[in-house]
Amino acid sequence: MKKTTTFNLIIFVITLMIFYIPILMIMVYSFNATKATGWEGFSVKWYIELFTRSERLLSSLGMSFIIGIGSALMSTFLGCLGAWSIWHKDNKLRTFLLSLSYLPLMLPDLIIGISLLTLFVLMALPLSVTSIFVAHTTMNIPFALLLILAVLEDSDMSVIEAAKDLGANEFQTWARVILPMISPGLIASFLLTLTLSLDDFAITFFVSGPGATTLPIYVFSAIRFGLSPAINALSTLIIGGSIILFALNKKYMRTVFK
Repeated sequence: MKKTTTFNLIIFVITLMIFYIPILMIMVYSFNATKATGWEGFSVKWYIELFTRSERLLSSLGMSFIIGIGSALMSTFLGCLGAWSIWHKDNKLRTFLLSLSYLPLMLPDLIIGISLLTLFVLMALPLSVTSIFVAHTTMNIPFALLLILAVLEDSDMSVIEAAKDLGANEFQTWARVILPMISPGLIASFLLTLTLSLDDFAITFFVSGPGATTLPIYVFSAIRFGLSPAINALSTLIIGGSIILFALNKKYMRTVFK
């Protein structure tokens, strides 16, 4: 038993190393003085280049964040409404609706991208920022719905009933009882859907048009010409921001569940 546990631990550590070593290499090479893979000395030149001579890269990053934040907010809102509706349905209808919610999660992004492209063509909707926003929101809704529904499943229904018994109307019940109760699910939903939107390439590739270049599309297009180490610098900043965001979210969760 002890040997099995040790073997499992070794496999786990190796897996973590395979995941984290490339990330550490990106962070280290963002401070390399040259484009070459060998270390030539410490420098912040790629950070300077990122903010002074990488207009297209920063523009694509800004586009990704605008679309990502917008689609995350919309998908969290719609997912919240959907989760609340499903939570109140009887078992048969609830099972059917949950099955419909799970189905998009099992479909390849390729299929979703082609189907959305076909829909936009039939609707004569130009491929633009709007089409990417609609596609990302559609893609993210099932994730948001299931996360928020899981929080609702663990919620105490008697608290809501007690609020109504004490004279709270629907708005007061939502604002003062339900929203604070499901706030961890809302935050988790927003962060997850934002990450999925920023990271998406396959679906965005099908529904993007001229002037609507997100960061993954820009990186894919730049590969044929050679990637600038400024992307390493940008990746390092994003990693740092993600760590800070994770720490703040963890601190908030501790405050909520204290």
